[in-house]
Amino acid sequence: VGELLSNTLWLTVLAVPISIVLGVTLAWLTERTALAGRQLWSALAVAPLAIPAFVQSYAWVSAVPSLHGLSAGVFLSVLAYYPFIYMPVAAVLRRLDPTLEDVAASLGTPPWKVFFRVVLPQLRLAICGGALLVALHLLAEYGLYVMIRFDTFTTAIYDQFQSTFSGPAANMLAGVLALCCLAILLLESASRGKARYARIGAGAAREQKRLVLGKGAAFGAQLLLLLLVMLAMGVPLLVLCRWLWLGGIDNWLHADLWHSLRQTLLLGAGGALLTTVCAIPIAWLGVRYPRPLFRLLEGCNYITSSLPGIVTALALVTVTIHYARPVYQTEVTLFLAYLLMFMPRALINLRAGIAQAPVELENVARSLGRSPARALWSITMRLAAPGAAAGAALVFLGVSNELTATLLLSPLGTRTLSTGFWALTSEIDYVAAAPYALLMIVISLPLTAVLYMQSKKMAGL
Repeated sequence: VGELLSNTLWLTVLAVPISIVLGVTLAWLTERTALAGRQLWSALAVAPLAIPAFVQSYAWVSAVPSLHGLSAGVFLSVLAYYPFIYMPVAAVLRRLDPTLEDVAASLGTPPWKVFFRVVLPQLRLAICGGALLVALHLLAEYGLYVMIRFDTFTTAIYDQFQSTFSGPAANMLAGVLALCCLAILLLESASRGKARYARIGAGAAREQKRLVLGKGAAFGAQLLLLLLVMLAMGVPLLVLCRWLWLGGIDNWLHADLWHSLRQTLLLGAGGALLTTVCAIPIAWLGVRYPRPLFRLLEGCNYITSSLPGIVTALALVTVTIHYARPVYQTEVTLFLAYLLMFMPRALINLRAGIAQAPVELENVARSLGRSPARALWSITMRLAAPGAAAGAALVFLGVSNELTATLLLSPLGTRTLSTGFWALTSEIDYVAAAPYALLMIVISLPLTAVLYMQSKKMAGL
């Protein structure tokens, strides 16, 4: 346990700050400078989210077989997860009122001091939120670290469960991992502080002036962005193309591949539908009746979803074996895991949609004789439909790329793209695994587009 805790802590302590520095730097370059091609660089900075972390690891291990250990874990984790820092920071930078910066500059403060004293404190919430996402993903990730032979709590839990079916040992490790997640949640909550970040007063915020970089600085910035895109996107795609070329057309003719795609789409659609339907009453109660009980119910969903998928899966395995054996390793347990893990993805979007639907319209519909349920469905849900669709899409894509929970809970014979890919890479059959990886990337592209558009929407663009 000591070694696992040490590995996990070092991974978090190193990868999170590096991701913060990289994400903030990229956000500043694309949002505050007059860099050529900044719109393209902005989209490319988010693009690595379309590549699942274990596919990123697969590509790099294929290219550099000696890649292993803590340094490799930090390197690949930063490449996979820095967009979680970049997106919220970039969104905030677009909306910041430059008045404070102008005042500081007029008092003779150098530009670099203006950034650290004025701009950076206003990015605190965005950085803390992004760092929380990165840290939770580091604790939950399994496939990336197995491929580089780096032991973490998640890899040890799965090994205990799979090799010896050691329930007590796996549960003990899962308990420690859950405590680590809760500690990170508390740390993030405490780091937010109580400062106000909203602009007050009359008038509208002035448009930002972009900094014109010198030739040397502009060349260095372009080189940094190009290097990052090549490392995070270029290497994985080039390696993937190489394996696809070696496999040829025969690689696409295996029945297992299309069976995996079909099951992935069915599980993704079923999980998205179930999660969205269950999220509707919780979101509606949270918006229309913001009482402590309903807020507690909503908060429990966020806490549960912050736990790694393997912890949720192991808990369901324990419960079903002891108290509900007929549903053990059935679709019921698998969909319940998806519901617990991905509920917030639907809740956040539904809350925003329902909040924008005036309650007066529901009241008018009821006064005309419609039942509360019918008024909710015909009025509020129609207005909240775009948010519900966005939430369902995020859940669908989360289910499509989920690995550990699907491995532990899926019925015998179930094979998704992620589990099929994992089975082939475990056999070192990288050529046969390439089509699975490509299909996962293709399915993940809409997720990246949704997240990118949401970050633009946050900035009012």
